[in-house]
Amino acid sequence: MRISATIPEAVEMTGLSRSALYRIFNEGKITPRKNGKRTLVLVEDLRRYVESLPKAEG
Repeated sequence: MRISATIPEAVEMTGLSRSALYRIFNEGKITPRKNGKRTLVLVEDLRRYVESLPKAEG
């Protein structure tokens, strides 16, 4: 099981847009990690964020 994802992988995994991810980073809701030039996001942080979103009504 992977513990981190690149930005394009995080976008694909969550369905969030790239700009939405960067907004979430700027709001401090998820902390991106750097490995050289690559930006990584912990998969657990992504999962926790998506699970914290309000349930859709319908």
